[in-house]
Amino acid sequence: MTDLAPRSDLGPPDINTDEPTMLLAFLDYLREAVIAKAAGLSDQQARTPGVTSGTSVLGLIKHLTAVEANWFEWSYAGLDVPVLDNQARPTAEETADELISAYRRAIRRSNEIALACSDLGTPGVRSVLEAAPPSMRWILLHMIEETARHAGHADILREHIDGSIGR
Repeated sequence: MTDLAPRSDLGPPDINTDEPTMLLAFLDYLREAVIAKAAGLSDQQARTPGVTSGTSVLGLIKHLTAVEANWFEWSYAGLDVPVLDNQARPTAEETADELISAYRRAIRRSNEIALACSDLGTPGVRSVLEAAPPSMRWILLHMIEETARHAGHADILREHIDGSIGR
């Protein structure tokens, strides 16, 4: 796995700035925490389910990639992209490097869309849910919650794989 570097136990960002910058800083911090859980694992370790539900480190990364694309690109920006199956498991052909690179590309696109939004209260074009299109603020807060929840799952999975703990 080439797209990863070891990292120490980092705390959340220490910034006091405008709301969009602060929300993206916390979201980026959590995104990197999830990616860091794959550092040093073989593809097989990263794809092996650690719980009965079938969840794996790479499964979480693939899920978060779909969630990023669905909320930022399809829902908020209204881009003509397919809604991705956020329950799809990694295939045998997909490598950790490929899945992490896809996640990083989705993150870049999401950040570009968020940074282009001049008012976080502006609703998007459509919604993934059966509800009115959410605002960029809602999407950013939801993605912080979603990514943080799965970062916790990745922490537990990684500890079960090799005993590694920390962010």
